[in-house]
Amino acid sequence: MLVDDHAIVRDGVRLLLEQGEGLQIIDEANDGEEALEKLKTHATDGTMPDVVLLDISLPGMSGIQTAQQITRLYKSAKVLMLSMHNNEDYILRAVEAGAIGYILKDSSSDEMMKAIKTVATGEKYFSSPVATIILNGYMQQMRKDTGTVANGKTRRSKLSKKEKEILSYLIEGLSSRLIAEKLQLSVRTVDNHRANMMRRLQVRNAAELVRMAVEEKLV
Repeated sequence: MLVDDHAIVRDGVRLLLEQGEGLQIIDEANDGEEALEKLKTHATDGTMPDVVLLDISLPGMSGIQTAQQITRLYKSAKVLMLSMHNNEDYILRAVEAGAIGYILKDSSSDEMMKAIKTVATGEKYFSSPVATIILNGYMQQMRKDTGTVANGKTRRSKLSKKEKEILSYLIEGLSSRLIAEKLQLSVRTVDNHRANMMRRLQVRNAAELVRMAVEEKLV
């Protein structure tokens, strides 16, 4: 489902996506309110879209507010933000609102297709500059919790070579599926390695794992 208040943008995106395989555009909306109304109908008749490609700047209800409502009401619909904004505030607020992907409007058609198909599987997708901004934001937020150099060395010694490889790709913002492809592993194996690292390093989630890895130079 395409949500953008500029018809010419929706037309352009539709044209790009219709050239790809395995995608079907089932609806469009001009703003957040219209998107929510149409999603309500799709939920009723069983045609809920897998992905909502959502502009962050919308009249009335913002894209971030719309993302919050979509992720709260419709768990099966994944939100992928499409925006011209690449500043930290917009990006972090979008992630906090439940978006699992964020790409810029100057992205190539190939990247847009890749992002949609990745997000449709439930995996996160952030274009390279966006991933860097997210990491920097988390690093600043957690700077007060930075461990000592000695602790960093101790934690590094707890990681195997394979775990360090996986962690380096996590820092780059790659999904478990893409890491599995690069290392010729199964997605389950990658997820197990990540869970083991989180347990041994005593962090609660993947975001904290990445923050620790960056701040303490674990890879």
